[in-house]
Amino acid sequence: MVFKSNNFCIVLSSPSGAGKTSISKMLLKIDKTIALSISCTTRPKRKKEIHKKDYIFLTDNQFSELIKKNKFLESAVVFGFKYGTLKQSVLSFFKKKKDVLFDIDWQGFQQLKQSNMEVVGIFILPPSKKELIKRLKNRGRDTKNEMKKRMNLVQNEISHFPEYDYVVINEDINICVNQIKNIIDSERLNS
Repeated sequence: MVFKSNNFCIVLSSPSGAGKTSISKMLLKIDKTIALSISCTTRPKRKKEIHKKDYIFLTDNQFSELIKKNKFLESAVVFGFKYGTLKQSVLSFFKKKKDVLFDIDWQGFQQLKQSNMEVVGIFILPPSKKELIKRLKNRGRDTKNEMKKRMNLVQNEISHFPEYDYVVINEDINICVNQIKNIIDSERLNS
């Protein structure tokens, strides 16, 4: 089944701490024709996270039911928790003439590319491993154990950047956001 739309999916992927969430928020502020895809997850809600704004929080059983009913465009297991994007939410944004921004990993990107939707993949790299560690520590959100898990996955995540259409280095977030906005604008001219 091919989805016909003039709109497309914009995927931002990166290792944890490279800035994709901050970049996503900035893009949404400067371009009102982009909507953020809200992922479903079985991960426990963190402080200050809001259901249906940050994530759609589901139980394992709820998530499994949606998989059985083929409701996801993409889904993956990350750090032992399930994540996925509902087909219907993306299609409803397309009906509103919005491009859809995804903040997902390489597994989700690969699945999304097979969905027959127009997909543009942008991989965000940190300027260095040292800077990445500093950013992870500064955000203060992860336990030492979680941080160790994230750092162990960094090389594997980074190894997937050649699969993407574009790669940007987030040394200065404002420059990085401008580069990504320019990529999106040029892709719109091609669609």
